[in-house]
Amino acid sequence: MKSAVVTFPGSNRERDMMHALELVSGRKPEAVWHADTSLPDVDLVVLPGGFSYGDYLRSGAIAARAPVMDAIRAFAARGGMVLGVCNGFQMLTEAGLLPGALMRNAGLTFVCREVQLETASTANRFTAGMRKGETWRCPVAHHDGNYFADAETIARLEGENRVAFRYANGTNPNGSINDIAGIANEAGNVLGMMPHPENYVDAQQASTDGRAFFESICGAFAAA
Repeated sequence: MKSAVVTFPGSNRERDMMHALELVSGRKPEAVWHADTSLPDVDLVVLPGGFSYGDYLRSGAIAARAPVMDAIRAFAARGGMVLGVCNGFQMLTEAGLLPGALMRNAGLTFVCREVQLETASTANRFTAGMRKGETWRCPVAHHDGNYFADAETIARLEGENRVAFRYANGTNPNGSINDIAGIANEAGNVLGMMPHPENYVDAQQASTDGRAFFESICGAFAAA
């Protein structure tokens, strides 16, 4: 699997993401800068966490209008896999690649702690190799992770089995509707999630629970 990680001014999780991808795939990801207007020949593009452009206007709003985003939209339209984690999830909603919005946490405070995630759907290319209904440990670190969409959009996401992850066992840290922690687009090739699986992949970290997610992504190409 060939991958690329895009860095924006204010990103702070790009190296963690690159480490996770290299650890699991065995291939070093390409580094892409926000001002680039094209992408390398890759299978997966990742928008990492952080505070792009200082979260001015709204989290992810300026990054969603960066030069590289046109190339990412075209890549996704061709069926390329695009993953957005935390700030990257915010970018995907702001760019119109995923529905809904990430609002301020219900407690109006920054939350940095471990949560439990349920793999709610395996009907997308990212989670197809995971076990539906399984719960696993994953850290969060965000101020604007409260997922919201209108009732019609929520009903469509639920009805089309596009809620990929939910906060489980009462660990919802932000008030997100229906405990939604991650969603996929209709085609299943774009996924956004607030928790950080890249920080739970290495034996030197607190857990390796996040590794199964990256193994599932790699498996999508092994099976192709």
